[in-house]
Amino acid sequence: MKGITKRFPGTLALDSVDFEVREGEVHVLLGENGAGKSTLVKIIAGVYNRDEGEMYFDGKKVDFRNVREAQDAGINIIHQELNLLPERTIAQNIFVGREPMQKGLGRIDYKKMLRDSEELLKRLGLDMNPNTLVKNLSIAQQQMVEVAKALSNDIKLLIMDEPTSSLTKREIDKLFGIIENLKKSGISIIYISHRMDEIKRIGDRVTILRDGQYIDTLDAKTMDMDEAIAKMVGRKITKLYNRRYNKPGREVLRTEKLTGLRFRNVSINVREGEIVSLAGLVGAGRTEVAKALFGYDPIEGGEYYLFGKKVKNPSPKKCVRMGMALLPEDRKNEGLFLKMPIRDNIIAASLNKLFKNGIVQNNTATDTAEKYKKELKIATPNIYKLVGELSGGNQQKVVVGKWLSTDCKFFIFDEPTRGIDVGAKAEIYQLLDDLAANGAGILMISSEMNEVINLSDRVYVMREGEVVKELDRSEVSQEAILAYALAEGGSSNG
Repeated sequence: MKGITKRFPGTLALDSVDFEVREGEVHVLLGENGAGKSTLVKIIAGVYNRDEGEMYFDGKKVDFRNVREAQDAGINIIHQELNLLPERTIAQNIFVGREPMQKGLGRIDYKKMLRDSEELLKRLGLDMNPNTLVKNLSIAQQQMVEVAKALSNDIKLLIMDEPTSSLTKREIDKLFGIIENLKKSGISIIYISHRMDEIKRIGDRVTILRDGQYIDTLDAKTMDMDEAIAKMVGRKITKLYNRRYNKPGREVLRTEKLTGLRFRNVSINVREGEIVSLAGLVGAGRTEVAKALFGYDPIEGGEYYLFGKKVKNPSPKKCVRMGMALLPEDRKNEGLFLKMPIRDNIIAASLNKLFKNGIVQNNTATDTAEKYKKELKIATPNIYKLVGELSGGNQQKVVVGKWLSTDCKFFIFDEPTRGIDVGAKAEIYQLLDDLAANGAGILMISSEMNEVINLSDRVYVMREGEVVKELDRSEVSQEAILAYALAEGGSSNG
C-alpha cells in the first residue's frame, strides 16, 4: 500500500500511509483508538474505498469495490464483534452464501458441506461437531468458527481485530497455535491488539500509526516496549503503573459466604484506600459476584455489608444511595447512553441532587459535567458531544464521572481497560490510584494479568464460582494466580 488517504466528513482518517505485509508473517498494527488502524484494514478488506493511493496484492494492482471482491482475492477479516448467525449450525456459518450445490438439482449439498466443515475444523485441530448451533458455543469457539469460515475461502491474508479480548489464557494459547500453523502454510496475518505482552509473543513486525499517519515499523521480537509506546502516543509515558500503596482505612465491603448465580460461599472484604482484585479465568463467576453486589442479580444465600451496614434485598438504587458504584464490563450497553451527550451521561446517576421544585437545575448540571470533564481529562471539545463518538478510554472516564457525581466511595471496576489503548490505559490506572489515594475502596475484575499484579493491594482468586485463595501484595504473581485459577481439587479461602 502506498500513500493511502481516507477522509470522512470533518476527519482525515488516514494521511498518505504506506504499509506492507510479507507472505507468512504476523504483522501487528499498533496505535491508539482513532489512530487509523481499523480504517486501514477496512480498506484492505473492501469495506471502505480509499480516496488516494495505490494498493497491490499478490503483485497485482487492486481496487476492491466491496468485501466480496476482497474475499475472492483471498482476503478475510475477523471483526472484534463476531459476524455469525447464532441460530445456524457451524457448517452453515462456515459456508453461508457459498453453500455447495448438488449438480443439476439446484439444492444445497449438505453432505459435502458437513464433510468440508469437518476437514476445516480438523485442520485447525478443533474437536467440534459441525452440526452444533453457534449459539451453544463459547466466544472462543465462535472465533475458531470465524477462522474456519475464512479458511474455506482459500485465504492468503487474514485480518484479526482484537481477537483475544474475551478469551482465557488457555484459549489464547490455542488461538496462537492456530496462527502459527497458518503462518507455516504461507498465510499472512494482520493482527490488531492493545495487549503489549501478546505483540512480542505472536508478532513478526509491528507498524505504528498515530493520528492517521505512518510512524514506524519495528521488529516485534527486538523492539523496546517503552519506545514503541512513546511512538504510539506521541509522548513518553514515564511509568504505566504508578501505585501509591496507602494504609487501609475502615472496611467498605464485607461478604460472608455470599451465594448467587454461578458463585457460592464467597467471603471477601475491601477497605478504604485499597484496590482489591478478583482474579480467575473467564467464567469463574467474577462478574456474577459484581452484579449480585450491585443488585442486578439475586443473592441466594449469605450476607454482605457496605460501610458496616448489612445490605438486605440489594437493588442498584439502594446500592448507589449507600455509596456504591458499578462500572460494568460492557460499558457501551450497560454503563452509557451512547446517543446522548457527555453532559447527560455524567449527571444520569445524580439527577435527584439536581432537582429543585421538580425541575432539573441546568446550570448546576452543566457545572457538574464541566467539573468532571476537567478533572478526568476527557478529550472532547465540549460536554455536548455524543458519548458514542468518544474513544473507549474517554467513554470509561465518562462512566467514572457519572459515579463520582453521586459521591460514591466504593467502586467496582469490571474489566476497566478492555478495548482501550495503552495511552488511555495509563490514564485509567492513574485514575484508579487517585480514587484509592482519596480514600475510596475499589474492587477490580480484570483478565489482564499485568493490571492485577501491578495495581492490587490484595487478590482473591476464583475458580468455578468459589474463592479458592487470598493473596497479599507480596504473594501476587502470574504463576501464583494461575496455579490457583487452574488447579483441580478442593478450595481454601485463605
